[in-house]
Amino acid sequence: MDIEKIKRRLEFLREAEKLKDVLRSAHTSSGRTESTAEHSWRLCLMAIVFEDQLSGLDRLKMLKMCVIHDLGEAINGDIPAVSKESFPNKSEQERNDLLVLTNALDETLKAEILALWDDYEDALSPEAKAVKALDKLETILQHNQGKNPPDFDYEFNLAYGKKYTDANPLFEVLRSIIDQDTKENISEHDNPQ
Repeated sequence: MDIEKIKRRLEFLREAEKLKDVLRSAHTSSGRTESTAEHSWRLCLMAIVFEDQLSGLDRLKMLKMCVIHDLGEAINGDIPAVSKESFPNKSEQERNDLLVLTNALDETLKAEILALWDDYEDALSPEAKAVKALDKLETILQHNQGKNPPDFDYEFNLAYGKKYTDANPLFEVLRSIIDQDTKENISEHDNPQ
């Protein structure tokens, strides 16, 4: 047993804990701002819930991707999807932050995490494409479910991530159901009682 390797992995886990305090632009159903860690948790749950509809995919690889896809945000926080145009180097920043975060890890584990993140970021494998779609769907689902501020832009949901969600019949069906919720929210927002 390599005690130093174990200590370095614990150091990594202590640093990764910061993801619990990274807040996103989404709100929970009670109106509390959602953390990135909470988003990643429900993304994992979505992958589990729909795994029977995603035959032929490596489920463990998908779950690993779900857990690490936003891990770099533990260093410099989340850049909301609605603000990405203002941050053209978001991907580069997140990868650099992930390199810092994984610095304590042994090379084998660090390489695995970085390879999963790169695959996800570039949507290379079928698993990465599925996780990308689920990530977008989870975000939209939360936007619709959350108790949002009065100026919340529901229109954003209707175009967000369509290139990923249009790539698979399951995601298209999920998207159509979730888009209906978005349209209802837009209607309620535009015509308050």
